[in-house]
Amino acid sequence: MQQFSVGNLTYASGPSNFGEDWARLSSAYVATRTFRERVLQDDSGEGTTGVDDRYAQRYFENIGAEIMGAGMFGLHANPGDADWQGWWGEDPPFHVPVFVLTHTARPPLDMAGGTSFHFLSASPQEALDTAIEAAGGGDVRIGGGAETVREFLRAGLVDDLHVGIAPIILGRGTRLWDDLRGLEEDCEVSSEAAPSGTTHVTFRRKP
Repeated sequence: MQQFSVGNLTYASGPSNFGEDWARLSSAYVATRTFRERVLQDDSGEGTTGVDDRYAQRYFENIGAEIMGAGMFGLHANPGDADWQGWWGEDPPFHVPVFVLTHTARPPLDMAGGTSFHFLSASPQEALDTAIEAAGGGDVRIGGGAETVREFLRAGLVDDLHVGIAPIILGRGTRLWDDLRGLEEDCEVSSEAAPSGTTHVTFRRKP
């Protein structure tokens, strides 16, 4: 998930929201060595290694399971396609069980590299309980899209939120913070600017 800010409004977006603008929004992440290794399976050592790469590494650390919405998996863009297996090819970059929230029943999908997709019609709490059990002591990542993240934030189920704000003005997308006023009051908030222009903001729930 990539975010951008216009004034005090932060919008969230995914590839299906912005088409050709997706490259502008995700350029700092895509340029990192971690992205090239984990997503593109490029072992050349190419890619940036600074602040953006540190957050990219953190994205994959200690993850035992993932939860995502139907849109992130691509079901909205490929309705009724029983053969659709996601955007990522035969070896997706997750390498853990992934739970896709959808009202459309589909059989589990086992992919290369240890990734398996499981399709659930469940509340955020039910999905999280299922993912925690599958994670085997690892963390559960709420990968996106924005509406799915918002559901888990509203339910108070997110302990650690990273928002990457790209310096791009588009003026459309999903408003990430609607109905979440005061979220930061229960969190320790930090921010760090990268040379790419991306600002990384982290919200960690207070003990």
